[in-house]
Amino acid sequence: MTQAPLLATLQRLAQKGSLRQLDYQLARFIFAKSCSDELAFIAGVVSSELGKGHICLPLTDAQSQPTDLAAKLGMYGDAALELNQRLVAIDWPSLLGQSVWVAKPIDNQAQALPLVFDGERLYLHRYWHYEVTLAARLNSFGTPMSLKPTEVQKLADLLDHLFARNYQYLFSAVSRGEQNSGLTQVQRQQLVCDHLDVVDSNSLNWPAIDQVLLQATRVEHLASLEQLVPQAACVNWQKVAAAIALSKRFAVISGGPGTGKTTTVTKLLVALIEQAKSNGDKSQIPTIKLVAPTGKAAARLTESIGKAIAELPVSPELKAAIPTESSTLHRLLGALPNSVEFRHNHANPLHLDILVVDEASMVDLSMMYKLVDALPKHARLILLGDKDQLASVEAGAVLGDICSFQQYGYSSSQAELIAQLSGYHSLTQSSQKGSRVGDSLCMLQKSYRFDARSGIGQLAKAVNAGSGFNYDAVWQRDFADIAQYPLDMQHYDQLIQTMVNEYSVYLKRIAVRQRDVDTEQLESVTQLAKSGLDAFARCRLLCAIREGDFGVSGLNQRIERALIARKRVQTQDELWYHGRPVMITRNDHALGLYNGDIGICIWDDSLQEPRLKVFFELPDGSVKSVLPSRVPEHETAYAMTIHKSQGSEFEFTLLILPKEFSPILTRELIYTGITRAKKRLAMYVQPEVVKRGIKVMTERASGLVDRLKE
Repeated sequence: MTQAPLLATLQRLAQKGSLRQLDYQLARFIFAKSCSDELAFIAGVVSSELGKGHICLPLTDAQSQPTDLAAKLGMYGDAALELNQRLVAIDWPSLLGQSVWVAKPIDNQAQALPLVFDGERLYLHRYWHYEVTLAARLNSFGTPMSLKPTEVQKLADLLDHLFARNYQYLFSAVSRGEQNSGLTQVQRQQLVCDHLDVVDSNSLNWPAIDQVLLQATRVEHLASLEQLVPQAACVNWQKVAAAIALSKRFAVISGGPGTGKTTTVTKLLVALIEQAKSNGDKSQIPTIKLVAPTGKAAARLTESIGKAIAELPVSPELKAAIPTESSTLHRLLGALPNSVEFRHNHANPLHLDILVVDEASMVDLSMMYKLVDALPKHARLILLGDKDQLASVEAGAVLGDICSFQQYGYSSSQAELIAQLSGYHSLTQSSQKGSRVGDSLCMLQKSYRFDARSGIGQLAKAVNAGSGFNYDAVWQRDFADIAQYPLDMQHYDQLIQTMVNEYSVYLKRIAVRQRDVDTEQLESVTQLAKSGLDAFARCRLLCAIREGDFGVSGLNQRIERALIARKRVQTQDELWYHGRPVMITRNDHALGLYNGDIGICIWDDSLQEPRLKVFFELPDGSVKSVLPSRVPEHETAYAMTIHKSQGSEFEFTLLILPKEFSPILTRELIYTGITRAKKRLAMYVQPEVVKRGIKVMTERASGLVDRLKE
């Protein structure tokens, strides 16, 4: 090993646990094949970077300086200095360019070699292939669709109908303000701008508008605002999103919590069905599939779509054409047992016309490639997600990379088409150079869930801006829906007691099967389990780390012990007990249970020989029971990581961060934790740690943005 000092360095790091054995073994394999210590070393670094979520290893940093490979391996001080002295003499571009074990792609084609070097970045071959193929497919999707003038007019009329103004919210806001303390003219003007999405306030006749507001005693009295506040002075970004998706085969709708992504896509699906019917056989309804990365996210999408359909201003026939059930990506693609491949792929495409993917920020490069690869050539793809949330657990940040094209604005031709479809002609004045992918994007900018009186919304905004000053300012405004506690012993004990009180609700619900008041029939164990799962989903404790007093494992143990001490659960020192909540940590395709699925262990007394079973809610709302011995890899779930909470929302969310700052604490992580809260949020944190964390943004190395520009 003395003849290969760089490989020996990787071996020492692997022995210490700061490098994965997988990374070291790949380096050994490359060394055995190439006899090059340098090539083996950099292969190990690329593999290590992939494990941290990076698709590739750029050879230079943002300042065009050589990449600090020692820092990439987590080495500092004398050891890093010694390693860098060795590395500084190596001409990496020449070494990689001349190696027969490194492919040099030409026209997006590369030999089947372990590594690929594109002149700037080094990849493992598989991930280079994923990135290049995905970019080519998305670019082909981005080609504008040809719409006839008559079709544009018909779709514009349909969008006007689907996104007609609802003056109820404006009327309620004005009435509430006048009753409380009275509103000034400026405040009434602000309410009109907020509720009617005004972007050009200078062109409006404000005295006439104010007169209408003051005289209105019923919501119908605001109808004259249709003329006083014309569409040309407004921009409803939900309507813009629908217009974009009607003009493209690929559309991305991004927005924070409560911005109405599901409402928008439901109305959009109506428009797409009408568009398909007018273009072909009127009886032919396009096949639409709804998917999300996890079972919980799929269940939430099913619930949200169901509510949105009920409120649509369209015929029952049209409502019936929109699917109300969603599934996971794994179920859609047809997961194969003991394989990373799926039943559906390029050779066996999916049977669908329109695919809607919710929580797209959670989809990694590998899965997005496999999904797009399995789409039939004519299909339309709509991605929904929040670009500011955590990126996927696996490598890549596909949604973030795509949404970075927002900076280019819309091309003049796309801005003109959106204006014709939506009526928002102000968009044509601000058109920029645009890009094919940028023309497919829409960022929803108004939250309907969190209004100005919501602390959760204001806190999320401050964190997203990376502003410590704004973060402090939110806490000085005494919002009723948020609370912050320091991490001392008193408040730590308070946190445990709060969890005991909150979880007592679901434990009480599953204590005994209830009788129906009218029929006097005893509910089934499945009905009991469904109620228990719903009650458990109301509240959750989220952690940033796994180990220690502030991590998932430590807090799960403490909450469990506290529940036993208060006689809320009885474990008899067994692993499985009535009321134990668990989370699946590894996919089991045979059982249909996937990473992130939540279940509760319940005593099934309906059997001849009563026994414990674990009940899981599936994406379609049904409940599945599994014997404890058959439950795939799992962990107790009184507390869970923020990463695992993605795709979920809880009425009451408690968030705990470690006492000391750690590189894991980033803006995206803290924002994701805060935005899991629907109604109440309690943070157990050191404010200095939060303020330092929100200044750190996650950056993942990839060439996808550059390839999407091509």
